[in-house]
Amino acid sequence: MKDKIMLFITAFSQVTFVAMSSVSIINGHLLLIGITGFAISLIWTFNVKKVAFGSTRDRFVYAFGAMCGTYFGYFLSKYLITIL
Repeated sequence: MKDKIMLFITAFSQVTFVAMSSVSIINGHLLLIGITGFAISLIWTFNVKKVAFGSTRDRFVYAFGAMCGTYFGYFLSKYLITIL
């Protein structure tokens, strides 16, 4: 179970930064563009092995984490842009 939770968290984190990156690029916020680009690449290095050699269930857990991270990243980036 711990492995599934960690898989969810890493997928959630990666796609949070992907969504934040998209919003940051649209709004031309250079600091967030750089931070999110770095974070996406770093987290991807942890995710690729887990998903490539994982089970179908692992892939669904990953996809669910990514979906949740997309929503969170969108709302977080909109908030950060308003305060920065």
